[in-house]
Amino acid sequence: MTTRDRLLAVLVAVCWGLNFPATALALEHFPPLLMVAVRFALIAVPTLVFVPRPAVPVRWLIGVGLGIGTLQFAFLYLGMAAGMPSGLASLVLQASAPFTVVLAGIFLREKLSGRQVAGIVVAVAGLAVIAAHRAQVAALLPVALTLCGALGWALGNLCSRQAKAPDAFHLTLWMSTVPVLPMLALSLFVEGPQRIWDSLSTVATADAVPAVLGLLYVVVIATLLGYGIWNTLMGRYPSSTVAPFSMLVPVVGVFSSWLIFDEGIDLTELLAGVAIIAGVLLGSSRRRKPVPAPAPVAAPEPSPARTA
Repeated sequence: MTTRDRLLAVLVAVCWGLNFPATALALEHFPPLLMVAVRFALIAVPTLVFVPRPAVPVRWLIGVGLGIGTLQFAFLYLGMAAGMPSGLASLVLQASAPFTVVLAGIFLREKLSGRQVAGIVVAVAGLAVIAAHRAQVAALLPVALTLCGALGWALGNLCSRQAKAPDAFHLTLWMSTVPVLPMLALSLFVEGPQRIWDSLSTVATADAVPAVLGLLYVVVIATLLGYGIWNTLMGRYPSSTVAPFSMLVPVVGVFSSWLIFDEGIDLTELLAGVAIIAGVLLGSSRRRKPVPAPAPVAAPEPSPARTA
């Protein structure tokens, strides 16, 4: 990668890492299910008007929208609203990588290498440590909800692979049209019309400014700018070259959450998070084949004249 593109990849990781404290700010005002609907509605409306639909089968478009848009963010926001710290959420959500590898092996018949299996074992061990530790010191429900969000992301990844969109960014924009109506209906049923009205009717008040700014950050910076740059890099370089930069996301997420909210993270959870990231890196990296040494050049045989 060129230096410019490396810096762009780091910029995306910073944008996505800051997405977690921005989400925490937004959830202080918006109910979690309503926030999912509003987030994607702000993208879906201009997409339907200005962006042509990608040339992919409708079933895979819906699958990406349900997996990445609906399940991932519904469970993630519910988990954060239930008490999941934003920094820890950025770590646990990395479980989507081993989930994707396992599900691809089951449903897409993709073969697992020994390195991938080892990476999955390390990552799952880290997740188990976090779950066991949280069960002792705090509620386990937020961790379980965040893991469900990671599983939804993995299911969306499988649908995205099957879609094979010629323009990945257009697929990202159009998948935002899927979650809006289901999440709005679910918000009406679970959170109730009164809670929805209270959050929307007070959106222009001074108290709601941090939440609105957080929501706008999630939509404009994390989604449009972040995915726009990321998909450009993925189209320019092999995925194995670009993907490791996403491991910077939880680093930024943990640090920014500590800086903004003074949100500490337990040493046990931090070490388990490092294990998750190491497992993801191990499973996603490829073993380099040794370059064979050039064959020795045989010395030219002496000519008959010289021999004589």
